[in-house]
Amino acid sequence: MHTPPVPLKTRLLNTPDVELWPGGLLRARGNADARILARARRVLRRKRDGRYLAAELPEGLMPLIPGLPREPGIEAALDRLDHDGGGRGPWRGEAGELPLDALRDHLHALGLDDSYGERTSLPLVAEPDTLAFAGFDRYRRALWLTHAAARAWLGLRDAAAREGVVLEAISGYRSHDYQLGIFERKLARGQTVEEILSVNAAPGYSEHHSGRALDIGAPDEPPAEESFEHTAAFAWLVANAGAFGFSLSYPRDNPHGIVYEPWHWCFAADVAADAD
Repeated sequence: MHTPPVPLKTRLLNTPDVELWPGGLLRARGNADARILARARRVLRRKRDGRYLAAELPEGLMPLIPGLPREPGIEAALDRLDHDGGGRGPWRGEAGELPLDALRDHLHALGLDDSYGERTSLPLVAEPDTLAFAGFDRYRRALWLTHAAARAWLGLRDAAAREGVVLEAISGYRSHDYQLGIFERKLARGQTVEEILSVNAAPGYSEHHSGRALDIGAPDEPPAEESFEHTAAFAWLVANAGAFGFSLSYPRDNPHGIVYEPWHWCFAADVAADAD
């Protein structure tokens, strides 16, 4: 597998309820936010709704909401901040996985149990506890992948560029909470769980949770459309992605019953050791 020689240093520290973002990658939502984010080493962000909870500044931790000590999951996030030095030290190898207990509770609340995975042949996917910054996606959002997947993606993208083919990342890692939010919004609009499942994987069953999957697009092409298969970018991926450890997850007539997704590619975790 081809990988870029430069180690990836910027990373996201992940906990069940709170993400710890490196400074400089989150968008300010006002002048006060902009001043704080400009100085922040880390920003603690609630996964459920993206709310900024606190900023780690050179002089210490600054709460950004009232009642920060009562925020669910804040103790685990602060412990992670202390234990990992804010994620500024050397990379310590491949990420671990977060527990699935809370996710199972959410699935049961939706009326879903293990039979969903058995019916679709989809495994339950844990979130990594650490993710690497792999540049920005089409929409200038930070793209997070596991360290090995990030290096493979950058190698894949750069190899395509050398042959005159532009590959754009559309999205990478998504949390369980992100997927739950999709279900909650659609349920609020009157859709049933079964209707939502016809187009969205159940929370916890999307490859995007693993940090190894990403949706890929091409310039001037709409995102996540079957028409992507007619682009030079898709043809290049079919011919070359395997050399970088990526494969098409959902071809036509796949056994999971998921619609054909020529844009969705996943990195095989065991292709190469994650070491710098």
